[in-house]
Amino acid sequence: MSTKKANDVKTKSEFQTYKGKPLVRCGDTIYYGSMKDKYVIKMDIKSKKIVADKEIADKVTVQLMYTDPTIRTRKQIVKTSEKNGLYLAMDIAEAWLERSLANAEKEENQ
Repeated sequence: MSTKKANDVKTKSEFQTYKGKPLVRCGDTIYYGSMKDKYVIKMDIKSKKIVADKEIADKVTVQLMYTDPTIRTRKQIVKTSEKNGLYLAMDIAEAWLERSLANAEKEENQ
């Protein structure tokens, strides 16, 4: 039986990632992107179904949000959509986030 060392503890960079961006799940809510960026995606699993004895996401709400904590919660939401399944939700989430971050970077460089 080995003892756990301080080096074995997960660091921030060891989060699951998708296309190089952090992917963090808490219950039925998934955040995609870094809170250090101007935008992040929030996905809420609204319903699930059983397929081959496994529970999978059925309806998923996708929201593109500002990460600025000084903005009121309702004003943080930029775009919202509902998708059938996590695959379609991740597809639109990645497109929205990439486009929004690229536009934000252009604005900063002008």
